[in-house]
Amino acid sequence: MQKPLSEQVIVITGATSGIGLATARHAAGQGARVVLAARSEGVLQDVVREISDAGGDALGVPTDVGVRAQVEALAQAAITRHGRIDTWVNNAGVSLWGRLDQVSEEDMRKLFETNLWGVVNGSLAALPHLRESRGTLINLGSIASEVAFPVQGIYAASKHAVKGFTDALRTELLHDRAGVTVTLVKPASIGTPLTRHARNITGRAARLPPPVYAPGEVARVILRAAVHPTREVYVGGAGPMLGAMAALAPGLFDKLGASAVYSAQLGQAEAPQAGNLHAPLSEAQEDGEQVGWPSLYSRAANGPAAPVLALGLAAAAAILLTQRRHRRH
Repeated sequence: MQKPLSEQVIVITGATSGIGLATARHAAGQGARVVLAARSEGVLQDVVREISDAGGDALGVPTDVGVRAQVEALAQAAITRHGRIDTWVNNAGVSLWGRLDQVSEEDMRKLFETNLWGVVNGSLAALPHLRESRGTLINLGSIASEVAFPVQGIYAASKHAVKGFTDALRTELLHDRAGVTVTLVKPASIGTPLTRHARNITGRAARLPPPVYAPGEVARVILRAAVHPTREVYVGGAGPMLGAMAALAPGLFDKLGASAVYSAQLGQAEAPQAGNLHAPLSEAQEDGEQVGWPSLYSRAANGPAAPVLALGLAAAAAILLTQRRHRRH
């Protein structure tokens, strides 16, 4: 078990919107000293002012996570201000709606600079300090780290890469006995401004496949992982269900993706949107247009009943796998 949140210094990237903003607010509200990063200095200072006015301790550092030097400067700013880093949350991310054969290489590379290289840069900048504090690195993956979504193909590819990087880094640190906890958080659909901020070339409104969960659900999971060492965790009961389906019945999941999942991600006709892929937007907003709901699964999975729930899910997966093997034979 790590220090209580009230004694922690927590760095959060992508802190002016959605999950990052919710996490910053929750962490500061529980007494953590937060160091916040985002590309827009004006919006970042609005968030710092909000937290400070509520009695919290916040520092804002304008940062493009795709630029290693800026991420190193973020880490140094936290050390200069507080002398240590206890938890580092790589949350910054962008999204893109468009078929893979229609998305430009420029857009693909820019998305990877933020979603993958932002995690790589943040992790490597944080590690020397987390080794000293024996702290926690938390990387934001997605259910798209495990399953592929049509229309969001390049986003899913980046989140698969985040999982691969995170898992490899964890094993290297275990080999070194570094004492650093590495956590991968895998949210399902979360009701953030992501669809409004996404680069969208489809000619249809971007939509998240239901069910949609509240950003605060992810914030609670992140902050629990900052105190209670956790390897990997879903947010939203749809996550483990989709993951199990993709693993146990991949052909069926392909057909589901080609039909229901494909159409669920596209709304009414609208003009293409530039979004925040190449430049930040000028708003700090936690919630999106699709209302997010509490997740009973996440609250149970991250509470006292977690071991029982995990055992039950493992048993269910084993039964499904056994039944599938029997059908094959």
